[in-house]
Amino acid sequence: MSDLYERDFYAWANQQAALLRAGALSAADIANIAEEIESMGRSEKRELTNRLGVLLAHLLKWQHQPVRRGNSWRLSIANARDEITNHLADNPSLKARLDEVMKIAYPLARRTASIETDLTLSTFPAECPWTFEQAMQEEAPAGP
Repeated sequence: MSDLYERDFYAWANQQAALLRAGALSAADIANIAEEIESMGRSEKRELTNRLGVLLAHLLKWQHQPVRRGNSWRLSIANARDEITNHLADNPSLKARLDEVMKIAYPLARRTASIETDLTLSTFPAECPWTFEQAMQEEAPAGP
C-alpha cells in the first residue's frame, strides 16, 4: 500500500477512500491517511497566512503611498478581508491561531510592500501596526 502511495497518489487516495467507505479499516493505510489529514490542516493554516499577508501588504501600501490610493486598492483590501472571513468561517478553529498567523504573515507582507513600492524595508514598521481586528475593519486603518 505504501508503494502505491509513493507511485500514484491519486490512485492511492481513491483506494483509501473506498476502503474507508467500506469500513475496511484494517486494510487501510492508516499511517499515511493520518499524515495526509495533518497535511491538510497545515495547508489551511498556510492559506490563512497567505491571505493575511496579502491584506497586510495592501494595508502597508495604502498607509505609505497615499497618493496611489484608489478604488482598485480599496477593492483589493475588501476582497482580501472577504477571503479571510470566508476562510475562517470554513475553518473556525484557526481563530485560536490568529496571533501566531499574524506574526508569520507580517514579515512577508512587509517585504512584499517594500518590493512592490520600491520603498526601503525600514520604511515599514518592524512590528505589525495592527491587531487582527483592526486589519479586518471595513475602513482601511490609518496606522500609527
